[in-house]
Amino acid sequence: MAGNVFGDLGLMQGLLAVGGVVLVGVIAQGWWAARKASPRQAEQAPDSRIEPTGFGPAAVPAGGPAANSSDAAALAAVQAVVAALPDRGETLTAVAADAAPAELRPAAPRKTARLDPLIDAIATLALESPVTGDLALVHLPPSRRAGTKPFLIEGENAATGDWEMPVAGQRYRAFQAGVQLANRSGALNEIEYSEFVQKLQAFADGVGAMAELPDMLDVVARARELDTFAGGHDAQLSLNLRANAAAWSVGFLQQCAQRHGFVPGVLPGRLVMPGAEDGSPPVLVLAFDPQVALADDPAVAALRTVQLSLDVPQTPADGEPFPAWHQAARLLAADMDATLCDDAGRPITLQAFVGIGDDLKQLYQALESRDLAAGSPAARRLFS
Repeated sequence: MAGNVFGDLGLMQGLLAVGGVVLVGVIAQGWWAARKASPRQAEQAPDSRIEPTGFGPAAVPAGGPAANSSDAAALAAVQAVVAALPDRGETLTAVAADAAPAELRPAAPRKTARLDPLIDAIATLALESPVTGDLALVHLPPSRRAGTKPFLIEGENAATGDWEMPVAGQRYRAFQAGVQLANRSGALNEIEYSEFVQKLQAFADGVGAMAELPDMLDVVARARELDTFAGGHDAQLSLNLRANAAAWSVGFLQQCAQRHGFVPGVLPGRLVMPGAEDGSPPVLVLAFDPQVALADDPAVAALRTVQLSLDVPQTPADGEPFPAWHQAARLLAADMDATLCDDAGRPITLQAFVGIGDDLKQLYQALESRDLAAGSPAARRLFS
């Protein structure tokens, strides 16, 4: 009888032990699944595996996409295309080193554009005698747009002879105004030109000037021709980085992007690689869902896809924007454990970059032949 009791106790203890092991296993499995499902967080200390470097070939981490021997030929082809692009005054590594800040900071705003007969329809406003900048400022139109087209009024400074935006305390002996012929919204049309004329005439009456306006039909014809050229020579390159496993937190994305020269943009959901000059547009934009950026707890909000884009006409060729876009995509993919994809979700191979580089070489040449070189003030305004 006693033997049976001790036997039953031993059996119960064994079952309890097995049940405890199973329970611990279930808890561990749940913890591991929850951990895998949560977004990756930023590291507390810098990751010694990846140094903040430029975008040259030597900067690719070991085991990254470029380490695959089957891609060696394609990578060499991409580098050959990059070398064939217009001459550059400095290496990309130097550009990236200058752009990489010690700490995150907002991107600088753009500078004000000036009138250019290449892309503006310009009207002159003659004065019988100089007027003050204070008077001009009072009569400037409250809105500097005609439909979707910006326009600008400048005065010829009576003391310096320079054309400038009217400034209080200065005197001006003439004015000129221009409305942009085309932008990415399309060509200037008759309605927009008429709105420009109406606002300009009100300003002319206010300062006592006589306006001489270009013919509407000629302006609209020029606008359509310029818009046709711009439509055939615009290029905005973009690709997606898709998480292979765990999603990313905003902090993790910012930390990885900072290692490669990106800083926060003005708008939520944007990280930018600044241009070489203050006030110039960013070379690259890394965009993600702005709702995630504005979440109450960004550490919990998860990202699985971010977009890396390059606005070609906005950046000078000597800034090497195409190599920067290509190399940043590869480095970020290796750093974040991501796959490069197009908008349809198809993986992008190194071979795809070769054709893009060839097309860009022809695009740069076409823009330069029209005196609209990529990154010039006129090109930035036209392709905006």
